[in-house]
Amino acid sequence: MIPSELQYHIQCRPGDVGRYVLLPGDPGRCQSIAELFDEPHFVVQNREYRVYTGTLLGERVSVCSTGIGGPSAAIAMEELTAIGADTFVRVGTCGGIDLEVQSGDIVVATGAIRFEHTSREYAPIEFPAVSDFDVAAALRDAAHALGYRTHLGVVQCKDSFYGQHSPARMPVSYELLEKWEAWKRLGVKASEMESAALFVVASALKVRCGSCFHVVWNQEREAAGLDQAESHDTSAAVKVGVEAVRRLIELDRSR
Repeated sequence: MIPSELQYHIQCRPGDVGRYVLLPGDPGRCQSIAELFDEPHFVVQNREYRVYTGTLLGERVSVCSTGIGGPSAAIAMEELTAIGADTFVRVGTCGGIDLEVQSGDIVVATGAIRFEHTSREYAPIEFPAVSDFDVAAALRDAAHALGYRTHLGVVQCKDSFYGQHSPARMPVSYELLEKWEAWKRLGVKASEMESAALFVVASALKVRCGSCFHVVWNQEREAAGLDQAESHDTSAAVKVGVEAVRRLIELDRSR
């Protein structure tokens, strides 16, 4: 694909987006994220992709929704990279696995279990899905500076939401249940659906990517009879992502 072409899925051209891009899943979250930018403006919406661009610290930044799962997230990263973006921050939701991870907490992914298929069309399964170090550090520091209870570690990525939440009724329940037990024993922090694909695609494209999540619920805490309250306010994770971008802009300028 020629870089100057209109990108097929996101319907953007060079100049439409900044170097730094926040990646929520839900198109409905894009406007509220863009409102944290300076001088934000709507660019375009096509399919699950809604794009706004503004500035932070005088640097052009964008937000582009990706829908649900690795395939559409990989498409967004491919097309955004083709028109000049090189630093990506995924801001989304997750379900906790480790018992210490509570509803309303922030999880910063340092790596992701590749229990999905998109990444396998970019790299053999032996290749790890890891966050860019600078992006992960910026997310960690932003979360701590903003005073949020935060966990760093590996997350599990899957393609089937109901494979996680109703594994016993699936014909491959034997695999789903046994591997879930492995994730618990390994101290995996949470489960979500995009980071493994994004981290591996970022490695293939030679760009930077990191992820932070708002914890909606922890089914393992529920199973253990531990108190929790279901949480859907994603504003904390969004603020962490935007503050991390500010820190990355400052870091890049210092270099």
